[in-house]
Amino acid sequence: MSKLIFGTDGWRAIIAEDFTFANVRTVAHAIARYVVRAEKPGDEVLVGYDTRFGSDRFARAAAEALSAAGIPVALSSAAAPTPALSLLVTLRKAAGGIQITASHNPFQWNGMKYKASYGSSASPSIVAQIEQELARLERDGVPALPPQPKLIKSFDVRTPYLETLAGLVDWPRIRDSKFRFVVDPMHGAGSGLLSELFRRHDVPCEEIRAARDPLFGGVNPEPIEPHIAALRRAVVDGKYDAGFCLDGDADRIGAIDRDGSFVTPHQIFSILLWHLAGTRKLSGDVAKTFSTTKMIDQIAAKFGRKVWETQIGFKYICDRMLETDILLGGEESGGIGTKLYLPERDASVNSLLLAEVMAWHGKRLGELVARLHQEFGEYHYGRVDLHTKDGQKEKALRYFADPNLKTILDWPVTRREDLDGVKVFIGDLGWILVRASGTEKMLRIYSETSRPETTRRALDAVVSVVQKL
Repeated sequence: MSKLIFGTDGWRAIIAEDFTFANVRTVAHAIARYVVRAEKPGDEVLVGYDTRFGSDRFARAAAEALSAAGIPVALSSAAAPTPALSLLVTLRKAAGGIQITASHNPFQWNGMKYKASYGSSASPSIVAQIEQELARLERDGVPALPPQPKLIKSFDVRTPYLETLAGLVDWPRIRDSKFRFVVDPMHGAGSGLLSELFRRHDVPCEEIRAARDPLFGGVNPEPIEPHIAALRRAVVDGKYDAGFCLDGDADRIGAIDRDGSFVTPHQIFSILLWHLAGTRKLSGDVAKTFSTTKMIDQIAAKFGRKVWETQIGFKYICDRMLETDILLGGEESGGIGTKLYLPERDASVNSLLLAEVMAWHGKRLGELVARLHQEFGEYHYGRVDLHTKDGQKEKALRYFADPNLKTILDWPVTRREDLDGVKVFIGDLGWILVRASGTEKMLRIYSETSRPETTRRALDAVVSVVQKL
């Protein structure tokens, strides 16, 4: 029980070590207790799953645990994206939803995400209540209640999801642009969906890595380099105009330009904000996590939008979207949500919006990035995940928070921020963020400067310091 720890978006663990049927039932029972106590106990809870090893069987175990508590359950008839489950929670006015997924983690992992009644990540307050229920179960034991099969029904996630997404973008404009696309679901839960939408609207599209593979073709199902090499080859070899990559449960996006260059999540976020706030003139402010590009601040300032900065984790973005008129909210890992849809990240929605931006302006993604750099300045981002020894994370945070630290290499330290970790600003070049993982012996080091070589040098300098602590 002590290993059932919720991270920024649910619980994850290694399959057959901590991610077991018994632990899945325990977490589902804790969620059931929360639903009965804090939501409407007569409303159903939806259960979905991705394409990982055993996900469908783990979903069945979760559904049975919920039914044992007397909760009506709708169990997905097929693997589907996490944001599709979130959408169906709102369409069916459900009490909440459980998705069996480990998102972008390596194949050995699986997990459980809880989606609240508003169709997105459970807020920090909801997570805290579920964790309290887990603690009670650890203390008192899990009641031996039999499942109630009559309370479990099957439902279709994919059809209403496609119908909703089809209404979000300007299809005639995309079709008339003659742009051609590649979709890469990375063997994950997004297979067959985005490509189906493109084909329905006569937009040329190829899909790669669509077959279910619990090993994800030997790479992590995370839409960043080097895992997107297959998409790059498909785009360049087929002379396509862009490629869109979805992570394992299709809530994070990555992209490839026609020339094979990787379009980072920061650039995608910036392109979408520039288009929605500037071209389409939609109302609303912006929310971004502490580790996200400062280009967002520049674009928001041009269009008179306030930037709300949050701790790292989309649940904090979601909280802000529920409280404020937020046009676009995003994080550095490729999770982006818009008020046009849900307070939820969705790689398929963002792929469609990118296709619309390209069609609207008649430019490929690389050209759009160049235009933003020309207008707002260059921003080059990097990140290193550094495995640490006992006590090393704490020493590193103290080191960079120390006001006596006046320089890093030959750069002056001009100020610090501590919303989530320690962010050090280095002259007018940019910033460095040092942040400890809450669940692993790992230090996450981020940097953004005006030149790629400067960003690399900053990251190397911090790694060198930490390794000596």
